[in-house]
Amino acid sequence: MSPTPTYQPPEPQRSGLLTALVAGALITLLAANIYLYVQIDHMRTDLASVQEKLTTQLSNLRDTANVNTEAQKRHVETLKEELEAARSQARNSNSQVKAEALAHADQVAKQLQMEQAKIQQQVSSEISGVKSDVAQVATTANAKIADVSTEVGNVKTQASQTQSELTKTIADLKSVRGDLGIESGKIATNANELAALKARGERNYVDIKLGKTKQPQRFGDVMVLLKSADAKKNKYTIQLTADDKTFERKDKSINEPVQFYTAKGGRTPYELVINKVEKNEIVGYLSTPKVESTR
Repeated sequence: MSPTPTYQPPEPQRSGLLTALVAGALITLLAANIYLYVQIDHMRTDLASVQEKLTTQLSNLRDTANVNTEAQKRHVETLKEELEAARSQARNSNSQVKAEALAHADQVAKQLQMEQAKIQQQVSSEISGVKSDVAQVATTANAKIADVSTEVGNVKTQASQTQSELTKTIADLKSVRGDLGIESGKIATNANELAALKARGERNYVDIKLGKTKQPQRFGDVMVLLKSADAKKNKYTIQLTADDKTFERKDKSINEPVQFYTAKGGRTPYELVINKVEKNEIVGYLSTPKVESTR
């Protein structure tokens, strides 16, 4: 037998649905943005570190180039002195010695030109290589920052879409009367609607998937035993045990709230809603009050 309450239970309290949805979406968006902005900050720090290292490398290369250049300059000066000495000797010598001196002077002059060209090419190559490395690192870092910025935009779009979907899902939910004649709050008829109800946070929800067994199964603080399931008619019969009291509810329909009272729930009923009836199995959820009675 179903228990008959001796009082008129009050209407379930309704909270601001849109406020709860907006708050949840904003919290999710804020957390995602904080994470992504931290990643951008880390990237910028890494870029600054790489640029500092490259600057140091460039400075070291310049120092090395300066040392090499000074050594080569001294070598060039030596060649110039040798060239001048050879030319002077040629001017003060007889024809045969003069010819030899001029040949030596030409050889020294060619060597001098080669050394000067070598110095210029070496310095240009080293500076060009460092500039290329700096440009490549900067391009890579900027590309990564652009990717993260795009991800931030995607997260914002997804959060907005999620909020819109939750709002639409809640708007589509229906209020019905349970088997005790008490008007229920919003009920869910599928997994998406149940997720939206959980997001509201007004009641506790326990998923139920129950087959035919010899012993009742526990869901929250309620024991449930499936007695029969008619998939063609979408009807089922269950045995419930709460507060050490056992009672049966026969030929219940899908999406019909099965309502009963417990000591913990006080004046607010528990509700069991079955969304799907299959052969020897039922699927749905148990909804219980958020604030339990202290009596």
